[in-house]
Amino acid sequence: MNYTKIKTLGELKKAGYTPKSVKEEMRENLITILRERKQVFTGVKGYEDTVLPQIQTAILSRHNMILLGLRGQAKTRIARLMVQLLDEYMPIVAGSEINDDPMQPISIYARNLIAEKADNTPIAWVHRDDRYTEKLATPDVSVADLIGDVDPIKAATLKLNYADERVIHFGLIPRSHRGIFVINELPDLQARIQVSLFNILQEGDMQIRGFKLRLPLDIQFVFTANPEDYTNRGSIVTPLKDRIDSQILTHYPKTLELSKSITSQEARLSDVQKNTIETAELLKDLVEQVAMEARKSELVDQKSGVSARLTISAMENLYSHAERRMLINGEKQSFARIGDLYGILPSITGKVELVYEGELEGASSVAQMLIGKAIRVQFEKQFPNPEKTKKSKKPNPYARILNWFNEGNTLPLLNTETQIGYENLLKQVDGLADIVKEQSPKTSKQEQFLLMEFVLHGLAEFSQLSKSGLERGVEFKDLMSGMFDIKQGRGNDEEDYGGYYEDK
Repeated sequence: MNYTKIKTLGELKKAGYTPKSVKEEMRENLITILRERKQVFTGVKGYEDTVLPQIQTAILSRHNMILLGLRGQAKTRIARLMVQLLDEYMPIVAGSEINDDPMQPISIYARNLIAEKADNTPIAWVHRDDRYTEKLATPDVSVADLIGDVDPIKAATLKLNYADERVIHFGLIPRSHRGIFVINELPDLQARIQVSLFNILQEGDMQIRGFKLRLPLDIQFVFTANPEDYTNRGSIVTPLKDRIDSQILTHYPKTLELSKSITSQEARLSDVQKNTIETAELLKDLVEQVAMEARKSELVDQKSGVSARLTISAMENLYSHAERRMLINGEKQSFARIGDLYGILPSITGKVELVYEGELEGASSVAQMLIGKAIRVQFEKQFPNPEKTKKSKKPNPYARILNWFNEGNTLPLLNTETQIGYENLLKQVDGLADIVKEQSPKTSKQEQFLLMEFVLHGLAEFSQLSKSGLERGVEFKDLMSGMFDIKQGRGNDEEDYGGYYEDK
């Protein structure tokens, strides 16, 4: 339909326009997309075989739906992408507040205008992006905000009495007529506000105060909520729950590779950072592993969830931590290190909700534990398990490294150490380069140094070496010296670790 040439109701009729509901419109467009094997929810990964088929089924069934999931599971993004299922442009009666269909007007304004001008009624065209409305459920949301109320200023200006329908100021829901309306965190709406949605969801109409008014609204409703809140024990009104046709559960990425793909897509990295900071796959794996460890940690509130935003922010911090070192040292390129993982601490502490035991440990300590567990898990994928090698009859592959530290040697690795200084320090440790070459012979020079540092962190996590925090980095030493330092009050307390990511 050539919307640019159609300006009046008469022209619209001649063009053969027939009205259809928004749910029918979305259904027809989805059918076309599925037959052509195109993608609707582009950029949403990991839901191809779980969430997206259920959403498509709900749309084909013309259902209002609710997306249940923990934080950071792309619920709002999915809702916003549903706009792509609407027609590009939609005709309305020009000047209508609630997007009146020219062939099926429901407001008194549109009905009166069509009665007066008939086929000369002016037509306007609304783009699909303008047919999407989103509201975050907050305690201060009122019925007037969502449904509408009598506007005394309008009544006084137009000299109308309060019995006249024209004094109504429509809320967000009627203004979303013939579009998509999303309410995020539905259970946060007060119970009396939830009750006001009953008629709209079931009968498709609404009432405002004392008016004998019936507006048959045509809206695709999408709600989002946390599963814990969306129960009889939570703050959802059960009859409202009964009126929502389809309930769809979202979830976190099920594999590390998928999680990496999402982080890579969403992380906001400048071209300068991408071109000057080299980050090995190992570090990307470790960032994702931190989130996976958090999602099963007893110290983290699992009902709250661990958002995918954690790994996105962490990846941005990882790059920036390495970039900062490059700028301080006047280098033209930087290679991210294992020590840079402690630069992501602010990304972790701000995005995990702790249970009581976690609060006792402290947010920073819990974040360090999660990084340590991530290192431990990934270490076993790259190198022999140090605990098993001790019990094995075969020679211990870490013997030379451990002996070097047992001789009283220590290795301080500072956050701001130059690349040359970093490499020279790692070269000092006897046997460190050899085990890396043995286990990963095809790696580049920079990756070899990264793996050398990784071996030290891994041995510390398996209690083979002592790792203590310095003001601007970390120091490795033999286990007995580390135990002695703890007894003397110089152990790995929270203040020591603060220096991992901040110069003092």
